[in-house]
Amino acid sequence: MSSIPKTPSRYRSRSDAKTPLTPSLISALNGISLSPRKQSHHAVDLSNPFISKSRPSSPIKRSTSGSIPTSDSFHRQATVGVIRKGGIEARLDVVSHDYVPPNQSQGRPQKPELKRSRSTPATRERAISGPDRFITAREDTEVAATLEMLSLNPQSSSPGHTARLAAATGVPLNRRVLAYHEPPPTSASDSTLSKQRELARPLYARPGALPSSNGTATSKARKIPTQPERVLDAPGMVDDFYLNLISWSSQNVLAVALAESTYVWRADTGSVSHLGEAPQGSYVSSVDFSNDGAYLGVGLGTGEVELWDVEAGQKLRTMSGHQGQIAVLSWNAHILSSGCGDGSIWHHDVRVPRHKVMELLGHTGEVCGLKWRADGEFIASGGNDNVVNIWDGRLGEAVGGDGPATRGIAKWTKRNHTAAVKAIAWCPWQPSLLASGGGTNDAMIHIWNASTGARLHSLKTPSQITSLLFCPSRKELFSTHGYPTNAIMIHAYPSLERVGEIRDAHDGRVLFSALGPGGDVVCTGAGDENLKFWRIWEAAGSGKKGKGLTGEKGEKERGSTRSGILSIR
Repeated sequence: MSSIPKTPSRYRSRSDAKTPLTPSLISALNGISLSPRKQSHHAVDLSNPFISKSRPSSPIKRSTSGSIPTSDSFHRQATVGVIRKGGIEARLDVVSHDYVPPNQSQGRPQKPELKRSRSTPATRERAISGPDRFITAREDTEVAATLEMLSLNPQSSSPGHTARLAAATGVPLNRRVLAYHEPPPTSASDSTLSKQRELARPLYARPGALPSSNGTATSKARKIPTQPERVLDAPGMVDDFYLNLISWSSQNVLAVALAESTYVWRADTGSVSHLGEAPQGSYVSSVDFSNDGAYLGVGLGTGEVELWDVEAGQKLRTMSGHQGQIAVLSWNAHILSSGCGDGSIWHHDVRVPRHKVMELLGHTGEVCGLKWRADGEFIASGGNDNVVNIWDGRLGEAVGGDGPATRGIAKWTKRNHTAAVKAIAWCPWQPSLLASGGGTNDAMIHIWNASTGARLHSLKTPSQITSLLFCPSRKELFSTHGYPTNAIMIHAYPSLERVGEIRDAHDGRVLFSALGPGGDVVCTGAGDENLKFWRIWEAAGSGKKGKGLTGEKGEKERGSTRSGILSIR
């Protein structure tokens, strides 16, 4: 029989008297037979020091047999661990329940202890035991609920301070500071906004990025004056984009149309003469000198074309037939071409009575731009229908014939512009180049190859283009502009970079321009009823400034008038 574990000393009775073992008690205890405990199928927990394999079962589970009967009181005493014998109590520790680990007491199965070798990494143990405590594995709904709880709570310890802070920062309460929205629409989707940004871009440009009206120098070697050399008063000049009211001849004579009158101003002497008047109820809509400068063509609002001898001051003939105003004229030898408001272009041979020798039909709107090439091989036209046409300049058998005029078909038709095309210019040093400029809704300069019909270069400008001129001595292009800049600009070719710009060159739209015979001075006209002369380039073939406005008379005569304002009338 195995030994019975001793009762700990802290639970023993403090009485020094011990219960004596009498022979009768010994025999009675020996007569008690203990029934064997059934074999438990559960493994004994060796971790509990109070349970051992050799310890007998609890007295409450002990079955008695033998000659000595046991009473109920004895069973109760054995249950509570107190045995009374002759007034002496003996306290015994009775274990009525086995030790159960805490995890099993909560209904959770005990996980087996993981055993791993030293070579096994610790991360594997964490992966088996459960998710990483630093990485959340919650559902999306729980995360969203947590984010909602992070919103600013106005019911804080200091509501007044929170309200003042929210008002000062402009952040509303209970709303996230960062939020996702749809991106704003691009500027390309709104053409009006794009145009306004393009017009306002020079206002916010960095100093030196764009030439300004008070300094147009692009380098230390190139200076462009910002003030005109001379200003002429031109009262009555019509403010009309489609008309062409000034022309400068090879004999240094400037023709200007003012309402119903035509004037010529001689730059050599500064004298002004009145050439003629339009019929009653009509007005002068266009003027252009012949190549030798001896004759002046005058277009009228009634559709008639007049031919004047400039030296004699006499009208030679009137050529009628058009059904609308003549907005533009262009000369090639003895052929005077006219562009009409009905979209037609007529070639007039001024030598013969039947002056109409050819009709060009290629525009559905008013023809406001027309220019012959210097060699007479091509003629280019632009109209209010946003079209540029390049025509073959050969007239064929119709010249001088008595039969009806032939009709021509455009060799090239270009529809890249989105506004009326008035500005037309041929290049003097590369005859195949043609420049065209569009109106307000377009403001584009296109460079074409007349031989192949290809578009070579394009440039976007800040405002409508009213006229174009090529410099004969430099590879540069001159342009005049209307609203909102009222500027004159110089562009390098072929890069089309801006060489210089003079903003607000006139108080109104700069509508007309003409190049002097020296190739150095440009005359501009505007709706402010002023003519201004700008020395943009040097005279061709010389390193010094050309004669310009003074001719052979020298500096004395030019100095007497350059700072004043002379009147055409």
